[in-house]
Amino acid sequence: MRFLGRVFVGSVALVLAIPCGALVLGLGAMLDPVSRAVLGSLGLVGLFEGLDDLASGVGPETILFALAAFARALFLLLVVPPVLVAVVGETLNWRAAAWYGAGTGILTALVPWLARNAARAGGTQAFAQEGRITAILFLTGAASGLVYWLVAGRFGRRDGAV
Repeated sequence: MRFLGRVFVGSVALVLAIPCGALVLGLGAMLDPVSRAVLGSLGLVGLFEGLDDLASGVGPETILFALAAFARALFLLLVVPPVLVAVVGETLNWRAAAWYGAGTGILTALVPWLARNAARAGGTQAFAQEGRITAILFLTGAASGLVYWLVAGRFGRRDGAV
């Protein structure tokens, strides 16, 4: 019965933590001047490109595939790291805020680096921009990990307790 209670509390905590991470990611992207400029240009260019593609006869399934790829990327950034850290933390009975905050933050920041196929192009300018994005992703994961810890991580059985 205790197991089902932990599963329920963990699920509720993840339902609260994932949107919090999405909020921090959105705020970080809007507050960072470089990310804001890129998102602004991509938003307008993407809108105009999509309208041009539809007008020229490209089917809407192409746009749906692009949206599916975007949704998959958000899933990998916002859902997978908190779930993995929560499962490991609950399995090993770790209750430290540092585990949930730093673990989720590091894992979220590493996702783009681990998923990368090609070598990084560009010099120090590209590295500085990647560093800013990595910092935003770390804060995204740390926020969702700490929300999980606040709801579910700090409660429950401790080491040595029954």
